[in-house]
Amino acid sequence: MKVIKIVHWTSTIIFSAFFLMSVYMYLSQNPQVQEGLKLAGFPPFLLGLLGTAKLLGVIALLQPRYQTLKEWAYAGFTINLIGAVWTHAATRTPFTSAIVFMVILAVSYISWKKMLSAREVRKVAYA
Repeated sequence: MKVIKIVHWTSTIIFSAFFLMSVYMYLSQNPQVQEGLKLAGFPPFLLGLLGTAKLLGVIALLQPRYQTLKEWAYAGFTINLIGAVWTHAATRTPFTSAIVFMVILAVSYISWKKMLSAREVRKVAYA
């Protein structure tokens, strides 16, 4: 159980740290991000929308109380990363980092689910 907990929090913190950097770049209207968005054919207002959604998603991943909210955050990040891979592939730009973050997110999610199931087993055993 302890190893799973370490794997979960390590992967979640790494993922969250990188996405918080992304949030900063999106919400500060970073010129490189604006140029990438323009290259992909997306409107500029998408930076604020995606930046805010990513910030809320990171908060949802890091909070321990609301499991359904956390599930939605995992789903949202998965959709976001699939979209990133698709967009990078369509514009013929590198998409390796999006795949790496998808793997890190999957490790975080799978380890979180294992922690929850282990917790449920302990509840039943002590009941």
